[in-house]
Amino acid sequence: MPKVMGAGAGQERKVPWLPSPWADERRTAPGGAEPGAAVISGRLWQCCDLRTSVSWVTDSGRLQMSNAGNGPTRRLRGLEVLAGVALLAALWLLWLLGSAPRGTPAPQPTITILVWHWPFTDRPPELPGDTCTRYGIARCRLSANRSLLASADAVVFHHRELQTQRSHLPLAQRPPGQPWVWASMESPSHAHGLGRLRGIFNWVLSYRRDSDIFVPYGRLEPYLGPSPPLPAKSGVAAWVVSNFQEQQPRARLYRQLVLHLRVDVFGRASGRPLCASCLLPTVARYRFYLSFENSQHRDYITEKFWRNALAAGAVPVVLGPPRATYEAFAPADAFVHVDDFASARELAAFLTGMNESRYQRFFAWRDRLRVRLFTDWRERFCAICARYPHLPRSQVYEDLEGWFQA
Repeated sequence: MPKVMGAGAGQERKVPWLPSPWADERRTAPGGAEPGAAVISGRLWQCCDLRTSVSWVTDSGRLQMSNAGNGPTRRLRGLEVLAGVALLAALWLLWLLGSAPRGTPAPQPTITILVWHWPFTDRPPELPGDTCTRYGIARCRLSANRSLLASADAVVFHHRELQTQRSHLPLAQRPPGQPWVWASMESPSHAHGLGRLRGIFNWVLSYRRDSDIFVPYGRLEPYLGPSPPLPAKSGVAAWVVSNFQEQQPRARLYRQLVLHLRVDVFGRASGRPLCASCLLPTVARYRFYLSFENSQHRDYITEKFWRNALAAGAVPVVLGPPRATYEAFAPADAFVHVDDFASARELAAFLTGMNESRYQRFFAWRDRLRVRLFTDWRERFCAICARYPHLPRSQVYEDLEGWFQA
């Protein structure tokens, strides 16, 4: 071990070796010194700046300290130096530990969503493990295997099957604390039996913007590519309708509008059904499309607006929620709202009297935006995983009917 020698004292006292980050080298001292003796560069001495009282002597290959004074003062100063070296060594060790590479974070667990009954069918689609990855959602597993009820992170129930009693809630087998999701893309006018579902569901998946899992029928997304050309127009207005009921507001408006405007009607209700691949090319030939919702409710904007009109290249004439709601989803000059006119006759005059320059302004959004449709229930259910970490576990819809009808 290094020794500390007092000048003139004629005695040696062994002290432990303290490594330093400022040492240029450590080697065995010459002359057969004890193991552990070392030579340390003068940089430590210069760093500490103790030349007025202490000097580091390295000639003999041992760590030595000389002092002009004697007695307790000399010993106290020697201890102060050693304490300083120990502090520097400790700080150096902490710096090394702090700069060490961190371990990789533990992977996030996969969330399992059990679909109790697939919407509108008894035969669910294939659900491979990468189903949600295709929609940009990782660590999410969809399954229709009811044996996973006890282990699923959440269970989703589509309302149509509950309403028709094709499916029943497994209340007796529900694990404590398991979130249940109520899902519906229908309007309140077509969702019945909600009064039986009090105090059961924790989260809601729907087109409503205030839903826990908000899934619209479509949206406009930024687009940097070239604007697609508009199809050539040969007609004024078209409407595709399958369920025509005279008491509906859209039926009454149509009856008034056709007195002043020619509207070509397609769909089962008219006896002129269109195949799935025929709808958009047919509508594309018309300047306007009647995007009339079957009922008027909060945020209820369906494929009649997104697909049948915007995606087809026709200007939607909308009957649904207020204009402000549509403007939350699309530019104000991308559609015609029936509420902007005092009568059907005034609306018809606006549509038929429009010049080409004014008509083209309805498509300004196509230079920077494109339509994205959400029609696949797999994508809708995968959205539960995206929202899962942010949803309240203790929430319960005590009055689901009251919330949905609001």
